[in-house]
Amino acid sequence: MATKKVPYRLHLTSSNDLVTTYEAIRAGFVAQALEKNRRATPFVAQARGLKTAASKAQTPTELVSIEGIRPALLTAAGVSDKALTHLTDQDKTEAIQCLIKNFLEPAGTSFVEELVFRFLLTRGDTLGGSMRNVGGVLAQRKLTRAIISTLALADQSYQWLHSTNNTWTHMTNDDSDIELYLRGLSWEKGDQNRTLIYNLTVPLFKNNVDLCLFDCNPVELTTKKLAQSLFRSPARYIALGELKGGIDPAGADEHWKTARTALNRIQKAFAKSRLKPHTFFIGAAIEKKMASEIWAMLKNGTLENAANLTDDNQIASVSSWLCSL
Repeated sequence: MATKKVPYRLHLTSSNDLVTTYEAIRAGFVAQALEKNRRATPFVAQARGLKTAASKAQTPTELVSIEGIRPALLTAAGVSDKALTHLTDQDKTEAIQCLIKNFLEPAGTSFVEELVFRFLLTRGDTLGGSMRNVGGVLAQRKLTRAIISTLALADQSYQWLHSTNNTWTHMTNDDSDIELYLRGLSWEKGDQNRTLIYNLTVPLFKNNVDLCLFDCNPVELTTKKLAQSLFRSPARYIALGELKGGIDPAGADEHWKTARTALNRIQKAFAKSRLKPHTFFIGAAIEKKMASEIWAMLKNGTLENAANLTDDNQIASVSSWLCSL
């Protein structure tokens, strides 16, 4: 009788299969650039609207009397969205007056262009901040789509957790783009329920884990009290995994060290309850040395599954494995 293959052997033959290719790195950087442009689109549209509205003013001082652009004036003054919550109305007025006196008036007849440039400068900082974890966001979207595809091929219905309103929604015939707003998935496996939650601080060791698969249905997560009770129950965890979507090879080793530490923490915490949930690692930038370490952990059973995020076949295999647990 043939021996059943361990999960990773279904898509990996050696550590070399885990190494990210040059072509995949290049494609990853392109994907990040496209995502940055997508996120910048609203800011560009706002800047165009600001220019049209501000053009009604004959002098910089007249800008304060134009209805609807006060928030944009504050942005151009360098006040971030976070800083706004700590400022009084007087503080905000003073910030706008400083913008006008120190930068717009010296610009002369080009004050509208100066205003728009400074608006975009602050918005650019906002965009830069949101882009720091763009690799993780893109990784989550890709894995989510792969899992949904696995469920769809099996004609398995699912529910998904909306990241904005925190409500569970039943699947529909049109599931395009739901990965943009999703932070959880739930499906049935026979007579059992499985629910995957992203970016959870696990109470057992008070650290974040990128992916946690539970033996539960969404009803058990509808209130904070119910959810916390579930998250504190070691036996309800089916699998835990680290997902690192950064594509820059220069940061690969650091991402792996973070993931390895998290995986070790997971194993030690559950060992106290004499439990050993499934563990896995998925990474976009995997260098040769790192691949060898992952392969060694797979072989000795410290890690149960692993995949390179840039390899569609590997991601499909891991997704199928997750859905089968």
